[in-house]
Amino acid sequence: MFFGRGAGGAPTASAVLGDVVAAARNRVTGGIGPGDSSYADLKIMDVSHARTRYYIHIKVADRPGVLAKIASVFADNDVSIQVLHQDGHGSDASLIIRTHKATDAALAQTLAGLTKLDVVDSVIGVMRVEGERGE
Repeated sequence: MFFGRGAGGAPTASAVLGDVVAAARNRVTGGIGPGDSSYADLKIMDVSHARTRYYIHIKVADRPGVLAKIASVFADNDVSIQVLHQDGHGSDASLIIRTHKATDAALAQTLAGLTKLDVVDSVIGVMRVEGERGE
């Protein structure tokens, strides 16, 4: 175990700043990290092919048939709904939807379809959900 006063604030800040400057220089000169990295030769996958779950928050009209129209758009684009929660607020409702894994491209088509529906006021937010919990 090491203990003691340490180098102090100014020397520590100087060392951290030196590391940041070195990393910035490495990026500017085209460096991607250590030369022997096994990742350097791998192709980067196009994000539209990535499969992940999504969290979607939508503001919709609160009337009969709305869920059917929304579910139809998801089904037409091969995006499966895992969880749906609805909160009514007068004539509007807030929908929280979590999907099963889907491609980014399929979700983009789903969102485009949702915005065309007369029952959808707005898509408030979309987030990717990473990890395997709940799968």
